[in-house]
Amino acid sequence: MQTELTKVLLRQQLLQQRQALTTIHWQQKSQQICQQIQRSAQFHSAQTVLAFFSVRQEPDLSLLWLDNTSHPKPRRFGFPRCQDRHLVWHPWQPGQALVQGRFGITEPSHDTPQLLPHEVDLILVPCLGIDRQGYRLGYGGGFYDRLFSQPEWRSIPTLGICFDFGYCDRLPRDAWDQPLQGICTESQQIILESILKIGSD
Repeated sequence: MQTELTKVLLRQQLLQQRQALTTIHWQQKSQQICQQIQRSAQFHSAQTVLAFFSVRQEPDLSLLWLDNTSHPKPRRFGFPRCQDRHLVWHPWQPGQALVQGRFGITEPSHDTPQLLPHEVDLILVPCLGIDRQGYRLGYGGGFYDRLFSQPEWRSIPTLGICFDFGYCDRLPRDAWDQPLQGICTESQQIILESILKIGSD
């Protein structure tokens, strides 16, 4: 109970900080995060990347797929759709239709093909907060924890995407929380498997 109470308070604080960003600062920080992702070895070697559409002033990663169209061998991007209590992933590219899903989140249409775990090389995971061990704080729905509790999804490289102010020493944890393998903010990347810090402070 205490852990959940602490999570609720942290969630409120971080949401307030994020929503207090001016549009210009939010766009600048989002662009810096995209540049950090583009410099990462995981992204560079990935052909199919799962990402997310920004909601509630999350980092805007659209630069990644808008830049992608000019590449000689463009990456394939996938995005989540909430189905009951689980995430289902569908490929999407600019120009294709999108729908308004649960929680006001933009989603690919349910009648498009699904992406399976063996097709995916990297997952970019939205985080309100994330700590040095890769444990994340989300909105409390447990969608990503349920996803990563499945062995076929847990084996795929993950990068937690978060603004600098959400990166902390240690978050409160529950038994079902699943750690991520890397962290990317506007100022740094950290690959947790080797505790290797890449990028600039």
